[in-house]
Amino acid sequence: MDKLLIALDTALRAISGASHAARACPRPSTEPRPLSEDERSLAGALMRVNHVGEVCAQALYSAQALATRDDSLRRQFEQAAREETDHLAWTQQRLQQLGARASLLNPLWYGGAFAIGLIAGRAGDAASLGFLVETERQVERHLESHLDRLPGHDTASRAIVEQMRQDEARHADAALAAGAAPLPAPLRWAMKAAARVMTTTAHRL
Repeated sequence: MDKLLIALDTALRAISGASHAARACPRPSTEPRPLSEDERSLAGALMRVNHVGEVCAQALYSAQALATRDDSLRRQFEQAAREETDHLAWTQQRLQQLGARASLLNPLWYGGAFAIGLIAGRAGDAASLGFLVETERQVERHLESHLDRLPGHDTASRAIVEQMRQDEARHADAALAAGAAPLPAPLRWAMKAAARVMTTTAHRL
């Protein structure tokens, strides 16, 4: 019951925007320059997509921590989830600064990701970790593409995205070290296709 209540609390915080970061928001080395309306709109859309990714990360880690029977692995999932909570709060803050809103479909994204996390967790710890590795690697590449697309002088958004990219890479490495099993190629392709649908939709909604 305690685990279920924690999972419910995590869901409500993620969807409502009530999450708080334990780490300070990354700050750029150079002061951001004012953005044009088009640049602000683009940055807002990209950060909304990143925020959705962090909503999904909260759901995935919460579900996988709930599903595993390995206490050490549960602690690993919970530690990674705390860092993802930082990401969630940072992207929420940046959306507000840009005058942009979070995705209207966040409850849907959360519910879908939680269900996927439970399925992955029920498949066994090695498979669950393998799913985590593939997810984090795809997110890392996705964030790299956003660093290419963000306005060059939007140093505030870029600092956040770069720290997120580093954290995601570390989470994937930790899951590999914990015994992740490689996923079959068709499953990796399906994950990429699902991620493309999510990012394309969240860019607008």
